[in-house]
Amino acid sequence: MTILIIGGSGFLGAELVRRAAAAGHATAATFATRPGSTAEVMWHALDLRDPRSVEAVVAEVAPRVVVNATSGGSDWVVTAEGPVRLALAAAKYGCRLVQVSSDAVFSGARVHYDESCLPDPVTPYGAAKAAAETGVRLVHPDAVIARTSLIIGDRQSTHVRLVHDLAAGTREGVLFTDDIRCPVHVVDLAAALLELASGEAIGVHHLAGADAVSRHELGFLIAEREGLDASRLPVGLRAESALPGALDVRLDSRATQHKLHTTLRGARQFLARGA
Repeated sequence: MTILIIGGSGFLGAELVRRAAAAGHATAATFATRPGSTAEVMWHALDLRDPRSVEAVVAEVAPRVVVNATSGGSDWVVTAEGPVRLALAAAKYGCRLVQVSSDAVFSGARVHYDESCLPDPVTPYGAAKAAAETGVRLVHPDAVIARTSLIIGDRQSTHVRLVHDLAAGTREGVLFTDDIRCPVHVVDLAAALLELASGEAIGVHHLAGADAVSRHELGFLIAEREGLDASRLPVGLRAESALPGALDVRLDSRATQHKLHTTLRGARQFLARGA
C-alpha cells in the first residue's frame, strides 16, 4: 500500500511516517518548511493554499491512502479550505482519505460527545476544523473524519514542553483545573489512524484517550513521569480567565474503539511511571 502523509514533518505526522515506513508501506510525506528525517520516505514540499500544488503531489505519488495530519491553527485558508482541496484531489484520483479533526469543533455545552454529535464550535480554530469536516464529507463522501484530543508524547509534544517550562519557571501560564479533555498518546493515535486508513471505514470516528482529565491533572501526571517538581505548576480556573474556548469536552471513543485492534489508552495509564 502506498500512503501519503500530509504534514509528515509535524508531531503527529512524524509518528505516522515512522509507523507507515516500519510496516513496509511505500510512504510519501509532505512538509511546509523542511522535510523530516525518516529514511526511505519520499518528501514533497506542499502548500495547502495552492490547489495546483495539492493535485500535483497527489497525482505524482498516486497513493492508495492519504492521511491529512496538518495543523494550520486558526488560519482559515490552511485549516478549513486546505483539506477540501486535498479531498477534491483524493476523490479525483481514487484515493482513500483520512482527515484528522479535533475536539475543538465542540462547545462543551453537553460535555460528552460521541460520533453522532454535530459540531458547534466557539473558537476560530474550531470553526475552521468544523468547516473542513463539512467540506471534506461533501466532496469525498467515503472519507474518514477522525476527531482527536490533546496529543501527548515526548518533549516534541507542546503539552509536555509546556509542563517542563512551567516547572522550570521559564514560561508564564496556568494549568486549569476546570479545562477537561481526553488526551491520547501519539503512538496510539498514529496506530489507530493507520488502522482506519488501511480498512474500509468511512464517516466520523473519535480517537481520544479513555481518561477525562483536567489540564492541571495532565500537567501533574507529566511532571511525575518526567521527574519534575509538580508543586511548581501554577493552578487556576479557565472560567475566571479571558481565554475563549470550551471548558469540558469529552470525546466518547467507545464506538470506534470496538472496531479497532489498537487500544486508545487513557492519560493515567500511558503517563504512569514505568509505562
